[in-house]
Amino acid sequence: MNTDICSAPVSLQHAETLPHWNNMVRAFLAHGATTPQHLGTVLEAEPDFAMGHAVRGLFCLMAGRAEMWQVAEDARTAAHSARHAGAITKREAGWIDALDCWLADSPTGAIAALETVLRDAPQDTLTAKASHGIRFILGDARGMRRSVERVLHAHGPDHPLRGYLLGCHAFTLEETGEYAAAEAAGLEGLTYAPDDAWGLHAVAHVHDMRAEPDAGIALIENNAPAWDQSNNFRYHVWWHKALLHLDRGERDVALALYDSQIRADKTDDYRDIANATSLLMRLELEGMNVSNRWDELGALAENRIDDGCIVFADLHYQLALSGAAKGAASEAMLARFARDAKQSGDMATRVADPGMAALTGLNAFAEGRYGDAFMHMADARPKMQTIGGSHAQRDVFERMTIDAGLRSGHLDRAEQILLERLALRDGHEDRYTATRFDQLSRARRIPAQ
Repeated sequence: MNTDICSAPVSLQHAETLPHWNNMVRAFLAHGATTPQHLGTVLEAEPDFAMGHAVRGLFCLMAGRAEMWQVAEDARTAAHSARHAGAITKREAGWIDALDCWLADSPTGAIAALETVLRDAPQDTLTAKASHGIRFILGDARGMRRSVERVLHAHGPDHPLRGYLLGCHAFTLEETGEYAAAEAAGLEGLTYAPDDAWGLHAVAHVHDMRAEPDAGIALIENNAPAWDQSNNFRYHVWWHKALLHLDRGERDVALALYDSQIRADKTDDYRDIANATSLLMRLELEGMNVSNRWDELGALAENRIDDGCIVFADLHYQLALSGAAKGAASEAMLARFARDAKQSGDMATRVADPGMAALTGLNAFAEGRYGDAFMHMADARPKMQTIGGSHAQRDVFERMTIDAGLRSGHLDRAEQILLERLALRDGHEDRYTATRFDQLSRARRIPAQ
């Protein structure tokens, strides 16, 4: 039985396949563009490698695309065939169980299966990162942190993948409000793994939450090796840089980054669509004309109305549909949400609440019905964490809720949300907060005049 770079058993039959597997693990942890190539090499060399098929299946589901569901089903079939054909490890059995659970509409069950693996092998960074990624999709920040902290002890200075786990820890610390500790963990992780795009981006999150745009921009510019060779995750780092420039009031710089980097490739990956739509919406909220940039996003989103894989993705598709003024498509999305909300499963629960209220609010906002938009989006707020993503990503919906409240005269409730947003940032006032408090003050003076 071979042992891989995670010091975990792996039932590869040929020693020469192991380096390719280890390269896949490293690439996955670094959000590297070569991850699928390395995995393909492994499965070509050993088509009966059960864990390879299970990994492929889970990676497909993490992509959040409807057409990948069948690919994941095929991977499950191959994994089970391999499982019956020869001996596999408990680790590999756990990954197959995780794939089974997610394909049964229970990503929470997939997490539980992976956590069982980690109880036996806390040094298994690959499994830790996979659990981390699925929890991120479900918006389980506290669960992410608990999971990472349970296995930190097994990732000492001699562990070859320590830096990547520190990057995960940094992100969980940031998402649970421990900003100083998050920055320290992220920077330490980069000393072990200079190509850890996730860890770098965790520190960028800290600077966003603490309203430190200068420090955040310098961090990204001075650590290009951590992200410029990554897969499409590099667009997300450019997105962070654009947000930081926007916080400095540099709208033109943010829009230039949109054109030159963030939408350099016109992909329909939901993460890329999320970067694009949320930046355009932020710019429009600041009064900027983004011209016809919504059109290509709306055309792509129109093909994703029936995806239904991840609520976070659907709401960003809806931003694109609204921005491109695709009213019929927006109505089709709302009808699909109504159908899905009646189903069972982790995602259906999220479609029902907060998805329906949030989607209705986004439609109302696009139509200029700001009072209705505010009421629906405010109703969605208590559970918006569960749609997944980060504080920074969900902040576009927070900003739209506040602006809808200001535009419709719900001043007291809008102020309360502003104060809660400020508290989440430990009192660090960014440009958005300052300008909205100013708008609030001016709005309250109007009746007296």
